[in-house]
Amino acid sequence: MALKFAVNNSLSAITSLPSSISGGALNLISTQTASGSATIEFTTGIDSTYDSYVFKFIDIHPATDDVSFTFNMSTDSGSNYNVTKTTTAFRAYHDEADTATALEYQATRDLAQSTDFQILTLGGLGNDNDQNVSGSLTLFNPASTVFVKHFIARSSTVQPEDYAIDSFVAGYANTTSAVNAIQFKMSSGNIDDGIIKMYGVS
Repeated sequence: MALKFAVNNSLSAITSLPSSISGGALNLISTQTASGSATIEFTTGIDSTYDSYVFKFIDIHPATDDVSFTFNMSTDSGSNYNVTKTTTAFRAYHDEADTATALEYQATRDLAQSTDFQILTLGGLGNDNDQNVSGSLTLFNPASTVFVKHFIARSSTVQPEDYAIDSFVAGYANTTSAVNAIQFKMSSGNIDDGIIKMYGVS
C-alpha cells in the first residue's frame, strides 16, 4: 500500500471547510470595559446561537484591597442573579519570596445548592497597580431547557501578599430554565478597571 502525502499547493487552495466540520472559532459578541463599575453584566447575546460561551476577563483590577472576583447567572434577562449552583474549587499558589507553595482544595469557596455569587479568585485580590486578575469562564449550552448548565473557570491572580494564585472553579447551574444573562462583580467595592469579552464558540 502506497503512502499518500499532502501537497502544500493543494492545501493553499482550501478556502472553506465543509459545513459538517466545526471550526471551533471564537466569535466576539460583546466587549465591556470597567471604570469604577459596581458590576459588569451581559444581558443580551446569550441564547441558542452557540452551544457554549466564553468570557475572557483581562486585567480586572479592584478598587478595594483583598476582595474576590465573583459571578452569577440569571434566567430572567438580568432581573435577578440568583441561579442555584453546585461547584468545586482548587488552587495552586507560590509567593514572590519563594517561601510558600501549595496545591489545595478550597472547601470554603465551593457551593452546595446555593444561589450565592461564585468566587472565581481563590485568595484575596490586591488593588496595588501590579495586582489584578485575568482568566476565562466557559458556560456550556446555556439555552437548554432540558439539562443543567455546566461551567468551568480558570484565573491567574496576584494577592495582596504578592502570591501568584492559579484558581480552578467548576460546577453547574442546577436549572433547566435557559440562562440568558451573567453578572460579574467584586465581593466588596467596585471594579476599578479591566475588560471582559464575551465570545460564542462555533
